[in-house]
Amino acid sequence: MRVIIIGCGRVGADLAATLESEGHEVTVVEKDRLALVHLPEAFQGRIILGTGIDDAVLRRAGIETADAVVAVTNLDNTNVVAAQIAKEKYKVKTVLARTFDPRLQEIYREFGLETICPTDITVKLIHDSLPAKASGKGA
Repeated sequence: MRVIIIGCGRVGADLAATLESEGHEVTVVEKDRLALVHLPEAFQGRIILGTGIDDAVLRRAGIETADAVVAVTNLDNTNVVAAQIAKEKYKVKTVLARTFDPRLQEIYREFGLETICPTDITVKLIHDSLPAKASGKGA
């Protein structure tokens, strides 16, 4: 599978390393050269410096033949715009965008975007880890 990961923070870098170790062809797009420090030294995938919403950058990254695009920058708007471009303009089959604001998730879904919200996931995991009395279940 050919995957483009937009954003090379901890999540982007770890995802890139994991996918590469599974044999996938991985390209990381990152605008800040210093963020590349998160990638393991052994990373053999492609690295494209630039913003993930720039058409020329996306073309250099191989978006026209990508099987998946994952946008995990630290900015919701960048992730959503990158996802829309991948889905609408380039017809990439699998497109995921990380969003931090759970209130906006439903709006993005109305646009047909698949989002992952770590805020929602964290709240659920913490809630489910609390004893029943603390979570309001049982008295």
